[in-house]
Amino acid sequence: MQWSTEFTIPESQFPISHQSKILSMGSCFAQTIGQKMIDAKMDCMVNPFGTIFHPMILGDLLDHAMFQDKLEKDGILERDGLFFYLGAHSDLNAESPEMLKQKYANQLASVKQYLETGTHLILTLGTAWIYETGDFGRVANCHKLPQKQFSKRLVPLDEMELHFSHVFGNISRVYPNLKIILTVSPVRHTKDGIPENQLSKSLLRVLCSQLENRFSFVSYFPAYEVMIDELRDYRFYKADLIHPSEVAENYIWEKWSKSHFSSETQEKVTQIQKVKLELAHRPLNPKSETHRKFLQNLLQKLERLNGEFDFLKEIESTSFQLSNF
Repeated sequence: MQWSTEFTIPESQFPISHQSKILSMGSCFAQTIGQKMIDAKMDCMVNPFGTIFHPMILGDLLDHAMFQDKLEKDGILERDGLFFYLGAHSDLNAESPEMLKQKYANQLASVKQYLETGTHLILTLGTAWIYETGDFGRVANCHKLPQKQFSKRLVPLDEMELHFSHVFGNISRVYPNLKIILTVSPVRHTKDGIPENQLSKSLLRVLCSQLENRFSFVSYFPAYEVMIDELRDYRFYKADLIHPSEVAENYIWEKWSKSHFSSETQEKVTQIQKVKLELAHRPLNPKSETHRKFLQNLLQKLERLNGEFDFLKEIESTSFQLSNF
């Protein structure tokens, strides 16, 4: 008996390899998929401004990076001795406004460098609901300020499409070799309300389709559909019943790998994953002869892989353990 509805995801027109340079920004899936690529020894920058939920905020940040815009003073706020910015997640913080401005400028410079020399930009869209203030405009994060300071609205499809058409148009002119992969986050924003979340996700999905049809360098990966249709069961969620479980994340990662990696890249990723499992191994007796031989074999594997990937830290750690015998 079949217990889930599987569907085929075609091979990507824009394959990713270990020679790729990737920028992954947006909601939680951007963090998850980006970190897994980093773990697979790929060159990937993940959420330099923290988790960003709304597509137009992502567009703003990409524009600011392209033109190296300065942080707007009106968006700086202080809480518990730290300074935050309304245009970024709370992960971006500092002990003074000057330090915050410098951190923001540094991140913009890093993003621009990835746009200039990168091959892929992954954007994960979380919600179509946005918060705004009269002085600053749309905000990336409310930073625990009183709700009455913000207005909340569902951004219409045509407004989001117009915004991204402008941003993607700039990207195509300045960085013509960059490929963009869009996804909709499988994380449900239940605080907005269940019907409201579904309406939001529907708008985001149509937005992705419109942009994919409009721009030849844009494609879509159905992370949301895999979670909702193939993994249609609460056992694939964490205890909050909102975020995908580790099993679900790994399942979606496998779908991503098969659709975006060549068979050669998949094989290399598998080799790296196996070695990482061995690196995480905890011996029953760290001083045993069995463990010494295990470390010797592991060191040989690391040295072979280091010719192609950076395993210097792992080699140093394993060598140090062997030196204690």
